[in-house]
Amino acid sequence: MADMFTDLFTVSSLFTLGALILLQAVLGFDNLLYIAIESNKVGDPVAAKKVRNWGIGLAVALRIVLLFVIVSLFGLLAEPLFSFTTAVIEGAFTLQALVTILGGAFIMYTAMKEIHHLLQVDHIELSEGSGARSVVKAIVLIVAMNLVFSFDSILSAMAIANVQSANIVDSAGVILRTFVEGDVAVCSEYLISNPIAGAVECQPVKTYQVPLMVIAIVASGIGMILLADRVTNFLKKNRMYQVLGLFILFLVGVLLVTEGAHLAHMKLFGFKLDAMSKSSFYLVIGVLVVTDIISNRYQKRLWAQKLAEIEGDDSAMAGIAAVDSFKNTKRSAK
Repeated sequence: MADMFTDLFTVSSLFTLGALILLQAVLGFDNLLYIAIESNKVGDPVAAKKVRNWGIGLAVALRIVLLFVIVSLFGLLAEPLFSFTTAVIEGAFTLQALVTILGGAFIMYTAMKEIHHLLQVDHIELSEGSGARSVVKAIVLIVAMNLVFSFDSILSAMAIANVQSANIVDSAGVILRTFVEGDVAVCSEYLISNPIAGAVECQPVKTYQVPLMVIAIVASGIGMILLADRVTNFLKKNRMYQVLGLFILFLVGVLLVTEGAHLAHMKLFGFKLDAMSKSSFYLVIGVLVVTDIISNRYQKRLWAQKLAEIEGDDSAMAGIAAVDSFKNTKRSAK
């Protein structure tokens, strides 16, 4: 036990912990958007805050449980379950691929349903604040969506928080010596230069730094609780960004579906389906955010000019004066 806590405070472990917390923060942003959107549907502000806190708390607890389950059954996730080949589609599906594809499809469906709702409702403020969603149902949906996000984030964290080692074993499989942060080649070279009685071979071993991942998950949960109210209030005051958030969720679903298709080696009409790269994903998100910000600012300037025309002054200078007034108002607000 003492060695485990000592290992947590090494320079290497601290760097790994920092990378894990950063990963959880980046991957948790879209989750936070969904929590804010879902909690807005609960009528009472006090109940909405309760939904956010309980939803995030339960989701963090279940994410930790899921972490231990995935680490324990990681080998089974990659085992083929079934495969099929048709004229249109073919693939070999594992449990990991199925969960990733179905989870991504669920996120895409949820995002499109919410976008459709925004387009159909005449007064979105009244529809969101009317208690359209019960507290229990909102918490259940937040926890369910969090688990979908968790599966991918845990697998990404495992790729960061692992230790490569190699064991010298005898014919009975008993470990005679361990090379931490080593591989089979290093182990074999040592075994050749320093023969060990009874040794048979070197076996690769990969262990996962579960305590570091648990700390990162708890830290991300605390961060989401602290930021949930601010994100919710921001979306209420700037509803144009709610659509942006939903499209970000939709892209997360696309990312997961393509990743699952890649894991299943799926082909569509004979063409291989590749996973959407993380760099492409973040590039698209960045372009969406910048485009949305510029579009909204331009739209406000057009409304200022339109307002001047409505008030009776349709001269060219009226529009310019309205824009200048709008810009001065923004500066004074800061």
